[in-house]
Amino acid sequence: MREPGPSHPITITPHPTPVRVRLGGRIVAETRRALKLCEAGYDPVLYLPREDVAADALGPNPKRTFCPYKGEAFYFDLTAGSATREAAAWSYENPFPAVARIRGHVAFYPDRVDAIEA
Repeated sequence: MREPGPSHPITITPHPTPVRVRLGGRIVAETRRALKLCEAGYDPVLYLPREDVAADALGPNPKRTFCPYKGEAFYFDLTAGSATREAAAWSYENPFPAVARIRGHVAFYPDRVDAIEA
């Protein structure tokens, strides 16, 4: 486990505007409570509370990855109507303490959904 710091900063802030995620002509997630995670050298990522994602949209995917700053990432397939995207979303079920605020949140790959409106 590595701690964020000057050489690898990570900040988590409330996102100021509503966020909608669309797939297959359907809104699969919508919230006013998104968190924006900014990590050294990477594009910002929006994390949405899991309860603001349509319950029938996420399905388990066996993919797992590990980040030394955040922990183990779990992936989900995303389905809306006849559209399915494999490993389109991820979450950190037990994030490291420095990023504990993203527990219970889900992020989406912009290129695996129709739109992320923020």
